[in-house]
Amino acid sequence: MSLDQFRQASASDGLAAALDTVGFWAAVVMVAVALTYMLVLACGAYTLAGRRKRAGQRDRLSRPLQHPVGKPLQIVVLMPCLNEAAVIGPSVARLLEDPNPALHVLVVDDGSDDATSDIVGAIADPRVALLRRDPPNARQGKGEALNHAIEIIRARYRDIDPEYVVVGVVDADGHLDPTAWDVARGALRDQTVGAVQLGVRISNRHASLLARMQDIEFVTFTSVFQQGRRRMRSVGMGGNAQFVRLAALNALGRRPWTRSLTEDFDLGIRLNGTGWINEFRGDAAVHQEGVTSLRRLIRQRTRWFQGNLQARNLMGFIARHLRGRARADTLWQVLSPYLLLAGSLLVISFLLMLGLCVSNVIRGVPQQWSWVPGTYLLAFGPSYLYALVYWLYERDEGAGPVRCVAWCHLFVLYGLLAGVFGWRALARECLGRSGWAKTSREAEHASVPEAMTQEAQT
Repeated sequence: MSLDQFRQASASDGLAAALDTVGFWAAVVMVAVALTYMLVLACGAYTLAGRRKRAGQRDRLSRPLQHPVGKPLQIVVLMPCLNEAAVIGPSVARLLEDPNPALHVLVVDDGSDDATSDIVGAIADPRVALLRRDPPNARQGKGEALNHAIEIIRARYRDIDPEYVVVGVVDADGHLDPTAWDVARGALRDQTVGAVQLGVRISNRHASLLARMQDIEFVTFTSVFQQGRRRMRSVGMGGNAQFVRLAALNALGRRPWTRSLTEDFDLGIRLNGTGWINEFRGDAAVHQEGVTSLRRLIRQRTRWFQGNLQARNLMGFIARHLRGRARADTLWQVLSPYLLLAGSLLVISFLLMLGLCVSNVIRGVPQQWSWVPGTYLLAFGPSYLYALVYWLYERDEGAGPVRCVAWCHLFVLYGLLAGVFGWRALARECLGRSGWAKTSREAEHASVPEAMTQEAQT
C-alpha cells in the first residue's frame, strides 16, 4: 500500500469512527427515551387494567350504572364519503344491523361524481339520511364536511339534552365488530366520558405484507399508547370509530373540527381540554382497508404527517387548558414528528457509515465489527416487545410467536419510511401546499375477517 493510499484509508477510518461514535450515542439516547416512554405507558395501561378488573369484580356485586329512565342515548353515525359507490351500500347496511331505533346514519356526500348519493337515497330504512354537499362548498376537507353535518344534528335534536346525543364517525369502508355498539354505549354510561375511541384493525392484513405492517402499527399504537394514555387523560381520537357526545362537541364551539389535514388528532387534543374525559376501548375495533401500494402509502402518510406538523398551532391551547401528565404527554405527541425528523438524520448517518465500512472491505482495509451486536439491539430490540403485543392479538388466528417476531423485524424497517413521509410533509408545509386528492379505494377483495363475518351471521 502506498503512502497516499494509507493516508486515505486512515482518513476514511477516522471519519467512519467519528460518524460511528456520534450516531451510536445519539441513537442510544433516542431509543432510550422512546423505550422509557413506551414502558411508562405500558405500566400505566397495566395498572389501569388491574384497577378496572378489580372494579369490575365489585360492580358485579352491585347494580350497574345505567342511564336515567326516559333518556336513552341517541346515536347518529356520520359517514363522510367521496366517490364511495363501490362500498357505501354494504357499509351502511352493516351499521343498520343494529336494530336499535335510537341509531341513525347520516351519510355526508362531499361532492361525489359517481353514484354514491343515488345508492344511499335508495336505502329504504328511515334511519338513514343523506346530506349532499355540492361545489363550491364541497371538497374542502373532512373537517368542513363534519362541521356541516353537526349543524344538521343540532337542529334535529334541539329538544334533547346534548349529553344524551352521541355523534359517531365511521369511514365508508369501516367494518365495526358486532360488539362495538355495546362497548361504545357501555363506555358512555360514565357521565364524565365525553368521547370514546375504538381500536383499529386492517381488514386486508392477510392479503398483503404492506397491509400487515399497517395492522401491526395500529395494534401496537392502540395497545401500548392509547391504553397508557387512559391513565394520563390524554387519549387521542382517530378518524374512524370515534363516538363523541354532542355536549362535548358543543364545548368546542360552533365548528368543532378544524381544517387541519388530521382533524381527528386536533379534535382529541381539544376535547381533552374541555373537562370531558376521552376514553379508549380496545375490546372492540373497526376494520378498515389498508393501502397495498407503496406509492399510495407514502402519499397517505405524508398527508397524516403534515397534519401532525400543523398541530403546532395547538401549543398555546395545550399550555392553557391541559394540566399535569396530560399536558406533558400531549406536548410529546405534538413534538413527536420533529423528533422523527431528527431520528431520520441518524439513519442517514448510519447508512453513510455502513457504506464506508463496505468500501473499506472492498479495498481490503481491516474492519472492526464489534459494533454490530449493539446496533442490532438498538435497532431491533423494540421489535420483540411489538411481537409480544401483536402475538396476543393474532394467536387466535394461527400466528405463532416466531412469525410475529419476523413480522416485527420487518416492521422496524417499515418504520424507516417515516423519514420519507416526514421530509416530504415538511417540504409541503414550508411551500404552503395543503391540498390533497382522496386516497383511492383498494379492490373489494379486502373483506371482513372470516371469524368476524361468522359472528355477525349468528
